[in-house]
This record gives sequence, C-alpha cells and structure tokens, in this order.
Amino acid sequence: MKVAEFREMTPSELAEKLSQMRHTLFELRRKQAVGNLEHPEQIAVVRKDIAKAETVLRERELAK
Repeated sequence: MKVAEFREMTPSELAEKLSQMRHTLFELRRKQAVGNLEHPEQIAVVRKDIAKAETVLRERELAK
C-alpha cells in the first residue's frame, strides 16, 4: 500500500489494518520457520507497510 492510502483511513480503520498486517507478518514468519514460505519477499513488503502505517499514526499524534 502507499502512504497516501494509509492517510485516507480513519484512526480506527488504520488500527485494524495495522493489526491485520502484524498477524500476517506473524504467519509469514511461522511459514518461513517451517519452510513452507513460497515468496520470502512478502515479509519485507509487510514490514514496510507496517512501518508506513505506524508513521502515519505518529504524524497524527504529533499534529495534535
């Protein structure tokens, strides 16, 4: 996702999306540990999306 898409979300939507992405990251890491992960680059993509979402949350917090 792009940062602009995260900025368009409401705080509750953003928190829900962040929770989903963290769960996805957990599942990807579990698959990697077992050896069933087909696309290892997915981990990097999810980590970057989590960072983007957290950045938007922090920007909103500092703007208050």
